Amino acid sequence: MPEFLDRYDAGAQLAARLAPRWGGRADVVVLGLPRGGVPVAEVVARELGVPLDVIMVRKLGVPSYPELAMGAIGEQGIRLKDEGTIRHFAVTPAQLELVERREQETLDRRALLFRAGREPLDLTGKTALIVDDGMATGATSRVACRVARTLGAAHVVLAVPVASRTTVDSMLISREADEIEVLATPRGFRAVGSHYRDFAAVNDETVAAILAPKDVDPKDVDPD
Repeated sequence: MPEFLDRYDAGAQLAARLAPRWGGRADVVVLGLPRGGVPVAEVVARELGVPLDVIMVRKLGVPSYPELAMGAIGEQGIRLKDEGTIRHFAVTPAQLELVERREQETLDRRALLFRAGREPLDLTGKTALIVDDGMATGATSRVACRVARTLGAAHVVLAVPVASRTTVDSMLISREADEIEVLATPRGFRAVGSHYRDFAAVNDETVAAILAPKDVDPKDVDPD
């Protein structure tokens, strides 16, 4: 039985867990991982009454199994390679370079679309609540944590509705995040989407709309 109806339900449940400690604090920023993590993060930020931004990361998929991560990249030039997976699937340096170049192009393009010229929110001295719709291998989550620290976050909290118990334990040991909040770590975890009743793909336009400023000064609107 899926734990969550959809990403908005997951966001509401996650917000209920986070609100007692982090709600309404001036030093907290919620950061959604694109694309599926942004709708979850939107609900969390709204319920906590704190700012929302995106943190740009991209998975590096194994060429023969694109859904399986062999690493990840993020803004600020952050990179992570899973050497064990790369060796296991005999990924060549040329293949890795091709995947990384392609994903970097996508990351750059989406950063322009999602932020629409806006600067990232200042994380200096802040608590970064990094939110995704779930965590399987943890590659993009690890990179997101590193990006947040590079941008000056003083405290990094990774918050996801569902995750692999093995991945959570690994991340706690490595201290990529200072804290991890997870609602469910099911036995026999296979894929994030299997724990949602509705796990429809989130498109770029939806993410851009969620992240667009909601308070527009009437004088800045062209009457024509």
